[in-house]
Formats: sequence, structure tokens, C-alpha cells
Amino acid sequence: MSLENLIPSVWAARLLANLHKALVYAQPGVVNRDFEGEIRQKGDNVRITAMSAVSVGDYIKDAPIADPELLTDAQTVLLINRAKYFHFQIDDVDRVQQNPDAMDEAMREAAFALADEADQFVASLHTQAAAANLIGSDGDPVDDLDTPDKAYEYLVDLDVRLTEANTPRFGRYVVVPAWYLGLLRKDDRFVRSGTALGEKALRNGEIGMAAGMTVLESNNVPKSGSVYKIIAGYAGAITYAEQIAQVEAYRPEKRFADAVKGLHLYGAKVIRPNGIAVMSAVRPA
Repeated sequence: MSLENLIPSVWAARLLANLHKALVYAQPGVVNRDFEGEIRQKGDNVRITAMSAVSVGDYIKDAPIADPELLTDAQTVLLINRAKYFHFQIDDVDRVQQNPDAMDEAMREAAFALADEADQFVASLHTQAAAANLIGSDGDPVDDLDTPDKAYEYLVDLDVRLTEANTPRFGRYVVVPAWYLGLLRKDDRFVRSGTALGEKALRNGEIGMAAGMTVLESNNVPKSGSVYKIIAGYAGAITYAEQIAQVEAYRPEKRFADAVKGLHLYGAKVIRPNGIAVMSAVRPA
């Protein structure tokens, strides 16, 4: 029996790429990687040092100034507590009947799957936002998002919460689900990506500007039942560290196939809870 008859299918010249979500939360500009160190195994720690604030005094001519202030530092530990792996094989017969790109496409799928897990994990950290920065709750969510005006104005409210918490103005973002973006697009105040925005490199999921914040769209917006968690903030609020610890290719002993396995280690921590604001909202009917 010929090789072509083993699987009675006609293979396309190109592999069909899967439809993927835009990965948003774990990317630079939404999180920072300022403290990323060398990670070898799950349980490793990344130590983050923060200096105390500097005081300012009144200067009086011909009078001595105060003795130098002793600055202290405080350490926060970022625990690398997430370990995810992939492990797949491609049979020699399948590989022959497909094309030489089968393994490359499979590796891209594996990389996306790992990144998607990390994206959802970072999004779940919204629970650590400062209490003063919360709008609505699971028990009493925002439920009047029925017009473009209201959708825009609630983003203004999120932005105000960040400003009142002394969050830096530069680099603020908000991540919204597709239905919320649909409302914003009907408001003339929403500035779409394109023209001047389109001239710079856009972040994944970046759609435009609203209420002084970059608007990003994601299908990984966290949900608690029917309540969406719309997160606004700046990159200095969450730190993220990762390492692809191992990638191994081998030939399984009892198979005529190529196999690959890989290990992704990572962790994330909210280091400035005041730098995140969260709105709990339900989708309008």
C-alpha cells in the first residue's frame, strides 16, 4: 500500500493557522519587566527594591539646613510560582503528507498557548487593586452601559481614580472586551488608531485613545459570572518575569515521530496597587 493511501485526505500546501486572541495583559507597556532576573526553576524569587520618599524642607538664607535624611529601602519578593509545559509529537507519516512547515506551525501554536495562559494569569491580578480605585463590585456592578456616552464617561471615572492615586499620566491604558469597544466606537470622542497613532508601533490589541488612556481590546478580560472586570492602569503597577526554561526535541522510543516538550516559568506581582483601577460591569442587554 502506498504512503498516500494511509490517510485518505488531501493536504493543503499551507497549514491552516488557528484563530487566536490578541495577547494583551502580559506585554510590555501593560506590565513592566524591570526586575526580570535569571530564572532557573519554579520557586525562584526576584527581589524588588523600592526607596523611601525624599522629604523637602524650607531653605532660610544664612541658616544651616537639616542633617541629611537617611533613606531606607524595602524589598518585595516576586515569586516565580507558575510553571506550564507543552508536549506534542508529529508522526513521520503525517509530516510527509503535510509539508516541512508542520513542526514550525506546531511550535507557534505551543508558544501561543503558553502566552495565553500567562496573559490570563496577569489579568487575574485585578483583585489586588487598591480599594479606593474600584468602581462597582460583583454584587453591585455598573449596569447602565447602554449608550456610547456612558461607556466613555465611565472610562473618565477610571482615569480620575488613577489621577487621585498619583498614578503617572504617561502610558496609561485600559483593557476592554469587544462589546465595550463597540460602544466606544460610536462616540465621537474616541480616537481610533490610524493617522498619527498608526505611525507608531502599536501594542497588541491597541485600538485607540479614550479619556487620556490607550484603549486595548482583549478576549481575556476577566469575568466573575456575568460581571466583566475592566482594568485600567500603567505599566509600573505590575511587574512580570518569565523564562523559557527548557525546550527539548527528541524521537519517542515507541513511535516513528518527532516530539518536542517545553517548560515556561513565570510570575507576576502587583507592586503598586494604587496604579490599577477596576470597573465591574455587566454587558447591556
